[in-house]
Amino acid sequence: MNWVNKHKLPAIEAIKHNSQPYLKLNDLWNTLHSSFNMAQYHCIEEDVLNEIPTSVSSSWLSFSEEEFTSAIVKHNNSSTPGPDKLAWRHLKHILKDKLCLKNIIDIANACLNIGYWPSHFKMSTTIIIPKLNKRSYDSSKSFRPIVLLKQC
Repeated sequence: MNWVNKHKLPAIEAIKHNSQPYLKLNDLWNTLHSSFNMAQYHCIEEDVLNEIPTSVSSSWLSFSEEEFTSAIVKHNNSSTPGPDKLAWRHLKHILKDKLCLKNIIDIANACLNIGYWPSHFKMSTTIIIPKLNKRSYDSSKSFRPIVLLKQC
């Protein structure tokens, strides 16, 4: 995986928007945020939703212990933890306790059954890294957002 090796990056210029360099952190944040979240404030025509035919809703199947543990075991123990600082190796260790595993599965299944996704899982941390081999780093398009989600 060549992307994990150290690379010599060129000097990064001030990021510009409309030919205006952004030197203050707040201005820079607003520029990057608007670049990576472009659809956030776009207006939509809600009437098009009425044209979509109604389909029969289906219910989710409950998680089984085997399904849950086989999904967790696939994750790399050394991957970067999300905003809650919980690494996969920690979660795997916690889930070795059968009562903890059962409780977490019960919570996940309850969320599916009532159709509720806790706001805790909707938060993320975004890290912005430079793309390789760009002629100039004065545009937000020269960077890539990496999103870290909460695991549990």
